[in-house]
Amino acid sequence: MATVLLVRHGETTWNRSGRVQGWAPTPLTERGHEQAAALGAHLASTVDVDRLVSSDLRRAQETARYVARETESELTTDAAWRERDFGFLQGFSPAEVFEQYPEYALSVSGAAAATARPDSGETLVEVRDRVLDGWERLRVDLTSDETVVVVAHGGPNRLLLGSLLGYDVVGSVLDIDQHNCAINEIYASDPRVVRRNDTRYLPDGLAVGSETVA
Repeated sequence: MATVLLVRHGETTWNRSGRVQGWAPTPLTERGHEQAAALGAHLASTVDVDRLVSSDLRRAQETARYVARETESELTTDAAWRERDFGFLQGFSPAEVFEQYPEYALSVSGAAAATARPDSGETLVEVRDRVLDGWERLRVDLTSDETVVVVAHGGPNRLLLGSLLGYDVVGSVLDIDQHNCAINEIYASDPRVVRRNDTRYLPDGLAVGSETVA
């Protein structure tokens, strides 16, 4: 069965400081590099990777290079898997967005926030459409027994998983967890999520946040 292993990138400097990253070229922290190395080693020892795709943003590519090295896979990039472009909100903390710009906060404004576009940025609906388009292009190109690793971001991962699980945009973002280097397993031919937010493979001290394995 064609399988997609959808992964979030390792911890970055802005993850650690609690800032909205968007398209910023933020690097991995030392912990992020260790997480990515553990990810690559885990995948190399548990699956045969036929293809490796990454968001073209720095933090995703830095993570994916460990997978490429360990699994001897060629890395290709696809901008469809980029994080949301937050426009002028990039660099703010979530608390600052909540307090100063509640119209963009899903927990405050609900569905209206999903269609609110920050200056020079994207709406969440636009991001979902972009990600779903990338997903469909990937899915129809898969052979029946291919395994593909996609290294992306928290936002795109939540939106794709939510779409497959029947969540709306608000529920996808607020109710689905995605920790750094978490693995989500999706059967692609008849799309079904069989594992999500799995960080159990990470050594002690590298897994951040609680686990929610389907």
